[in-house]
Amino acid sequence: MREPAHTLPVVEIIEEGMREGMQIESESISVDAKLRLLDALSVTGLGTIVVGSFVSPRWTPQMAWIDELVGRMTPHPGVTYTGLALNERGRERMRAHMPPLAEPAIAGRTMVHLCDVFARRNTNRSQEQEIALWPSIVERAVEAGAARATVGVNAAWGSNWTGDVPAGLRMEMLERQRRVWSAAGIPVDRVWLGDPMGWNTPWTVGEQLTEITQTWPEVTTVHLHLHNARGSALASIHEAVRVLDARHRLVLDTAIGGMGGCPYSGHGQMTRMAPTEDVVDLLHERGIDTGVDLALLIEAAHVAEEVVGHALWGHVSKVGPRPRGDALFAMDMPMVQTERQAQHFRLGEQVYEGALRPWNEPIQSPARPVLTSTERS
Repeated sequence: MREPAHTLPVVEIIEEGMREGMQIESESISVDAKLRLLDALSVTGLGTIVVGSFVSPRWTPQMAWIDELVGRMTPHPGVTYTGLALNERGRERMRAHMPPLAEPAIAGRTMVHLCDVFARRNTNRSQEQEIALWPSIVERAVEAGAARATVGVNAAWGSNWTGDVPAGLRMEMLERQRRVWSAAGIPVDRVWLGDPMGWNTPWTVGEQLTEITQTWPEVTTVHLHLHNARGSALASIHEAVRVLDARHRLVLDTAIGGMGGCPYSGHGQMTRMAPTEDVVDLLHERGIDTGVDLALLIEAAHVAEEVVGHALWGHVSKVGPRPRGDALFAMDMPMVQTERQAQHFRLGEQVYEGALRPWNEPIQSPARPVLTSTERS
């Protein structure tokens, strides 16, 4: 049952397929193909698209094309395009492309990995070194005139090398960052929680968000970057929607088709993300308006499969959203067995032409007296 809209958080989706997805796909995918996918995503109503990472091609050769792609892209009105940079050299490259990339908002963010092993593998920096950077990050934010700040933890719920992360450690590290910002006179109103190795579960996510919002009621934005290695990201997102309310903004990183992964996590391509189309479908069913055209997003998911050259992991792109009204299936349609035939919701009845019909006459029902395929035509 849908809750009244006023009880639900505002939800913002950030599309990560071009970055999180492409960084683990084949480096041989052409820039033309990537631009085709970016164009398909840009017309869906998504508000923010991360186009890629400004990182060393030595370690992430899939991102060697990022400057060319941004130089050739056609921005779509109403879409904010961003990128990721992990050091000053990357930030310099990214600044050369502003616009079309968006200038970062004046806000500061501190962050720490809760797994020192992953921190070293992912950023070549220890947890201790990350913490040591906090004062300089805060100092730069003060100089830039930041009025608010974000605190964050990565590998928030667990690590493939060190195991579970206690809830107390998450809160301790968030509180330590909050105190540094408070000492500088900058309030913290946003929390970022990353899960690069797919340790999230609905109950641990829900419990953590409840504790965060009760401990720090001034935190009004929660940003979740959940990987789907063990298939729990969509359920965890649903729990976040349930726990938060209209006082909050929930920012979700998702990727078209569920593609995505980290080469340093131990799962590679199987780390995945929650499929954007499945998340949008879930949110729409809960009565949350994302501003995204689900039909166009489904088409973008199929473009993504063509671009990467293999099947992706979304569900609603394969079977369509729940049919209602004129979209209800014809009662006398034949048996549908293959994935191709299941695409009739977007490709039309011709995809199941010639399929078996074990019934002797068209099926009729008092519940639906007219919506057979014959009567539709």
